[in-house]
Amino acid sequence: MAMAAASIGGALGFLAPRRRGVSFAAAVGRRRPSLAVVRAASYEAGVGVMATKVGMMTYFDPANGKPVPVTVVGFREGGNVVTQVKTAATDGYDAVQVGYHGVREDKLTRPELGHLGKASAPPLRHLQEFRLVAVDAFDPGQELEFNELFKEGDLVDVSAKSIGKGFQGGIKRHNFKRGLMTHGSKSHRALGSIGAGTTPGRVYKGKKMPGRMGGTKTKIRKLKIVRIDNDLKVVMIKGAIPGKQGNLLRITPAKIVGKNIPKS
Repeated sequence: MAMAAASIGGALGFLAPRRRGVSFAAAVGRRRPSLAVVRAASYEAGVGVMATKVGMMTYFDPANGKPVPVTVVGFREGGNVVTQVKTAATDGYDAVQVGYHGVREDKLTRPELGHLGKASAPPLRHLQEFRLVAVDAFDPGQELEFNELFKEGDLVDVSAKSIGKGFQGGIKRHNFKRGLMTHGSKSHRALGSIGAGTTPGRVYKGKKMPGRMGGTKTKIRKLKIVRIDNDLKVVMIKGAIPGKQGNLLRITPAKIVGKNIPKS
């Protein structure tokens, strides 16, 4: 029995950690210093507004008569109202919460109505935050007018939910080329090779393949404001904007390094 125990102990001896002539304090002293993780906050270049996409049209520039493709943006009843001002002392960061699209009271819950009631704001369907460096110029219940925040010729960033296309193949989703349609080819719109064989023996993450297309948040940067019509309460922005007609838009001043965003 003693010999059996000794043989088993010797067989399992490789599982035990081997002792080395280094003290625990010396081993700890050789550890690499831990790196502090610093997350940079993404600030907006200025407070923005929410709006509604109306559609696209051709606008003829009165200066030279050239046609300009523009997207018409409108504003629903209720406008944009500041519903909450967050500060570093109370919330840990500075931001302005804005409400948009007035609705009936029975469309909202009591907690939502109570939150809006603190700012003396009407019932609003959408709430979004704009993180800023300073929020001293804003008060709860303050109405934000587009023509006071922006002017013609300004550049803006527009965020919206793109139109959903459903499940699509590689050609439509990623602009892949198709194979030959004749000469005996049996690969017309198929994806093709998606990786090697035994090595690595798997498909890499992020491989462009068929899947759901669209229906995600998309931002188009540095679009020019062509015209602001105060009578019709619409704005014409050059170029296309994500989403279909009636889509909710988030319009903010364009981030330009060296102008409203520091270079470092």
